Amino acid sequence: MEEVVIPHFFVCPISLEIMRDPVTVSTGITYDRESIERWIFTSKNKTCPITRQPLPDTDITPNHTLRRLIQAWCIANAANGVERIPTPRPPVDKAQITKLLEGARNPQSQMGSLHRLKAIAAESDRNKRCIEAAGAVSILASLLKCNSTANPEEVALDDGVEQTRASEEALNILYNLQISEEGLRNLASKKEEFISSLMQIMQRGNDESRAYATFLLNSLFKVLDPISLFGLRSEVFKQIVNVLRDQISNQATKAALEILIDTAPWGRNRVKAAEAGAVHVLIELLLDTQEKRACEMMLVVLDQICKSAQGRANFLSHGAGLAVVSKKIMRVSPVASERAVRILHSIATFSANSSVVHEMLQVGVVSKLCLVLQVDCGMKTKEKAKEILIRHTKSWRNSSCVPIHLLSSFPARH
Repeated sequence: MEEVVIPHFFVCPISLEIMRDPVTVSTGITYDRESIERWIFTSKNKTCPITRQPLPDTDITPNHTLRRLIQAWCIANAANGVERIPTPRPPVDKAQITKLLEGARNPQSQMGSLHRLKAIAAESDRNKRCIEAAGAVSILASLLKCNSTANPEEVALDDGVEQTRASEEALNILYNLQISEEGLRNLASKKEEFISSLMQIMQRGNDESRAYATFLLNSLFKVLDPISLFGLRSEVFKQIVNVLRDQISNQATKAALEILIDTAPWGRNRVKAAEAGAVHVLIELLLDTQEKRACEMMLVVLDQICKSAQGRANFLSHGAGLAVVSKKIMRVSPVASERAVRILHSIATFSANSSVVHEMLQVGVVSKLCLVLQVDCGMKTKEKAKEILIRHTKSWRNSSCVPIHLLSSFPARH
């Protein structure tokens, strides 16, 4: 068998393999469809890989002539072990998607159309963008609304089951579309309706649907301006805390934590989160969580919530709160240590009665703060720890766990 030399113009510049479905972009360079679609749609690049010139649009044109040459060459070299390349299926177009979306609105063809849309979206990122460009996001979101607003007592059993299935399928497609920022902003214009639909799903849906609803809510909040986050309903925080409590999946937990991180600083949201039970749930999770990023996120949320009186009261009502947070100092990461010290600083500054001060000594908070001053920590963390020790010097200065040389320079408060 003689060595086969592949003509260079048969080779994709990205994959460096023979092109199976050659397509040409607006700069005139030809690539294999799979490679260039991954470059444009998955990696979000807006330039031609070879020329580095901007791609004003994402249209790609099939190069049928080159494909036929490649196929003929493969057949001619079959004896040398070259695999024949089949003719690729034509890519999905907007007309096909529009027809399927029309079918999704019709109860008789709804499930079949949704199943087909789901399959098309799973094939490629290019298909996802094509589906979104056809207006699928608003139509799929409306299917969520139809199901969430239906009164179970007024819906026949079969119809109710079918509506639920359609809602779950629409939700699945919305999540897997990986909606663009522009698409999310369009959803944001009707955010009250969309959020209300997601809340109903998070309240009544199965675990998979609740997770998808959490992911979508997280994506939506990422594009909202802070003013839009001020008036969030208490129900949002109740459902997010339920997702945390139920531990649906690691991904859903992190998405729920991100939502709380993004929303807690605005308006009365930290109070609403506290009233929803977030503090106790987070402390319980910290007891069992070893994963670094999850611990950091939980401490960030607790830091935010403990800036409210309600949050601090909830924190102190949990018997393990002070012990769990202080234990994370110097054991997880600098970020976790900083946030843990900030939580303790809020407690020591605004909520430290005599019993709290005594508990801080008993569970090792004081000794951990002293350690922070002696090791290589960030300056902000050291300053916060020092402020706590200075504030309660009178109560702690006679403790054997506090080095005399450390507290002798701190004036006792009277």
